[in-house]
Amino acid sequence: MKRSLVSAVAPGDVGAVKGGMLDKVIASARDAVLDVHDGASISVGGFGLCGIPGALIEALLDTGVKELVTVSNNCGVDGWGLGVLLAAGRIRRTTGSYVGENKEFERQFLAGELEVELVPQGTLAERLRAGGAGIPAFYTPAGVGTQIAEGGLPLRYDGLGGVALASSPKEIREFEGRSYVLEHAIRTDFALVHARYGDRHGNLVYEESAQNFNPLCAVAGRITIAQVEELVEPGDLNPREVHTPGIFVQRVVHVAHVDKRIEKRTVSS
Repeated sequence: MKRSLVSAVAPGDVGAVKGGMLDKVIASARDAVLDVHDGASISVGGFGLCGIPGALIEALLDTGVKELVTVSNNCGVDGWGLGVLLAAGRIRRTTGSYVGENKEFERQFLAGELEVELVPQGTLAERLRAGGAGIPAFYTPAGVGTQIAEGGLPLRYDGLGGVALASSPKEIREFEGRSYVLEHAIRTDFALVHARYGDRHGNLVYEESAQNFNPLCAVAGRITIAQVEELVEPGDLNPREVHTPGIFVQRVVHVAHVDKRIEKRTVSS
């Protein structure tokens, strides 16, 4: 007996059932993030300024939510991307791989206003992927012999040059004569991602280098919100080209205009 799509929709899901099909499209970016609460954890797609869900981030800023725990490859730049939430004092803790292009990030970290977990980039990617795959933890050689594994990496400074909170040692095991460190998967309350194409069922296609952390963040979120440049109907996307299946996506927002900035221009104008 085929299960009704209506009965399959969990209480509190934003998507509406129309014509027997689950329509996950939300009217605006603000409506899509209204239930993001103070202290929520959020995985955010993008690499540098490429493929970032800028409209969703701006909408989150407008809601006034605070004490956020973010997971992203980087934390944007001053005045753009996650940098706007950071500058407004809305982020309490962040996990990422690269933070070198944000002066406000540096100031807050050294002043003891921001807790920071630095993770090797490949490890961060796998922690997100593992979270989406239901794998609680895994072993990797990355970080063995460093503070990543041995502990003592500053997570928060005291504002006076000292370390207020440092990382703890991690479990080390040997496999076939080589040492590996145990890393835990990442699951977040919400995920914000940007896709080039998306349909009403939440199937997503990312364009070129925007296939960075977006697919990984999408699967790691318990509630995944996608902003899409072009909204299409179910069946319009070639299934073989879908990067994130709709089963991982709860909300879709059509963003007609996306400002795509260049982080560093390397050619003359």
